[in-house]
Amino acid sequence: MAILARRPRRLTPGYFGILAASFLIAVSAGWTSLAGRMDRDAYDWMSRAQPPIRHQPQSVVLAFDERTLAGMSYPRGIRPMLALALEQLADAKPAVVAIDILLSGETDLADDARLAAALAKTPNLILASDLIPNTNEWEDPAPAFAKAARAIGHVHAAPDPLSRVLPLELAGGRDRRWAMALEAARLKLGGGPLMESPDDIELGGALIPATRATNRAMFIRYREGIPVISVAQLRANPALGSQFRGKVVFVGITAQTAARDRLVTPLDDRPMSGVEIHAQAFETLVNRDFLRLAPLSVTVLTCLLLTALSGLVFAFLPGWKAYVGAVAVLLLAHVAPHVIFAQANLVMPYLSTVWSAWLSAVAAAGWQYFVVRRALEQSESDKQRYQQAIHFVTHEMRSPLTAIQGSSEMMGRYNLPEDKRKQMAQMINNESRRLAKMIQTFLDIERITDGQMEIKAEPFQLDDVVHGCVDRASVLAERKSIRLNLVTATQAFTIQGDRELMEYAVYNLLTNAVKYSAAETVVTITIQADSEGRARIAVCDQGMGMDEKELKNIGRKFYRTKRAEASGEVGTGIGLSLVQQIISHHKGKMEVASTLGVGSCFTIVLPAVAASGGGVPENDLQVPSDLHRN
Repeated sequence: MAILARRPRRLTPGYFGILAASFLIAVSAGWTSLAGRMDRDAYDWMSRAQPPIRHQPQSVVLAFDERTLAGMSYPRGIRPMLALALEQLADAKPAVVAIDILLSGETDLADDARLAAALAKTPNLILASDLIPNTNEWEDPAPAFAKAARAIGHVHAAPDPLSRVLPLELAGGRDRRWAMALEAARLKLGGGPLMESPDDIELGGALIPATRATNRAMFIRYREGIPVISVAQLRANPALGSQFRGKVVFVGITAQTAARDRLVTPLDDRPMSGVEIHAQAFETLVNRDFLRLAPLSVTVLTCLLLTALSGLVFAFLPGWKAYVGAVAVLLLAHVAPHVIFAQANLVMPYLSTVWSAWLSAVAAAGWQYFVVRRALEQSESDKQRYQQAIHFVTHEMRSPLTAIQGSSEMMGRYNLPEDKRKQMAQMINNESRRLAKMIQTFLDIERITDGQMEIKAEPFQLDDVVHGCVDRASVLAERKSIRLNLVTATQAFTIQGDRELMEYAVYNLLTNAVKYSAAETVVTITIQADSEGRARIAVCDQGMGMDEKELKNIGRKFYRTKRAEASGEVGTGIGLSLVQQIISHHKGKMEVASTLGVGSCFTIVLPAVAASGGGVPENDLQVPSDLHRN
């Protein structure tokens, strides 16, 4: 079994086909909704598995929390409180102030006037805009407030349901808005224009991997340490204003009773407010810590590599080593997305990657199991037939050995006349040659099969070979009253090869035709040239014939049809195997056509040099009309 386990290393088209099918199924599965859910879950797990990103934050959140809202009437009291907070922020000199509170419409005129004045004194102000649900229109800040803003950014976080990505661009009608976090990063880095292409956005010399096809979706790299200071805390302790100096301040509502955009993030089950999410997105932008979706080419190559590894493991490793190797490939498939995520900041499709390894490993293991099993069965069958062949050869050897032994004993024991002694000596010589030829033929089968036998390359006349074989087979044919009908072309053919081996091939086909044909039938032998100038030697009988299943096994060593075995004719099933080997070594081929109960036609096609004349038209050949020809 250990020896057989190494034999499937020959990579067959079927093996490649089943691996290719596994690869295509795995890659195709990556486009399903199930794959999308699994990929998102894997991304969340990889995000949590990463060490917390610690850094010096460039942003601060000024929050309207529960304590702040407790001292006012919500929502009417928001604008006066916001105006007061902005007045306190003015002394801290923040770099940018982004207000994640919708300031559309008018409320109290005095409150609005105070807020408008506070907004006008706020440097690098960004106000919020929102797409009205089920419409294609923007809810923008009131004109009195909007005129003080350097930019207006949208505040959509696009949960699914977790907040993993932020759409940097949204359009409503003909109006487009950049995300508040992106506008904040732009103003923080100098306020220059954004350079955009279909695949990315250039900000401060850095390319943000956000394609137009996904609304410029950008993965948010969540960090720890962004300060959150409530408005109530700032009022109670104005000294906290120093923490806002030179920072980007995101102002928004964090109170659970008032914030409608509290979302779960991949890092924590605790909902995070929208203003904090925008601060996290801002930190991702200014720190240039971008995650990218792995290009399709990378995904395909990774899946292809894992499929190839699984295939090679089972093709070249025997027994338990193959399964250990498969486990290693599966571990690599599970670990690779995490390593690529951590080291290359690429988000790999998890399901396609893992399935490519699992499907190919299971397919390769199953394929090789059945190949080994089939090889074992074939080996056992060949072994049994080989033993039968040995028994047949040893049985056939007894006849010449008996004749040799008896003749030699009589010559030694009796004083025979000279004529009788010569007759017995000739018999001993003939039987010895017959025995030697039997042994040589059997050895030739093994040597040709293993590619160890040297084939002669000498010119000889094919017609002479066929005529000689017909003469030798005529004795067998006369015993069964079978007529051998030889039809030759009007040209001779010169073959470059081994005359003795070719004689064996032609003679084997003739003797088979005679052996398996009924008495008083006709065996037709034709020699002709085909349209390409090749020589064709056809031996057609009127015997038992074969069905399609039997035809597929013709030429397999030790194979005999059930009808041949039931006929009582002795045989080993090795003759046609040797014939095919001989013809193959002469760069030719053997064609077989047969009809069950009608007969068979074996045709040898060889490259030849015509010595003279033209061929006989196929219609003029005496071939049984009820045989099908290839």
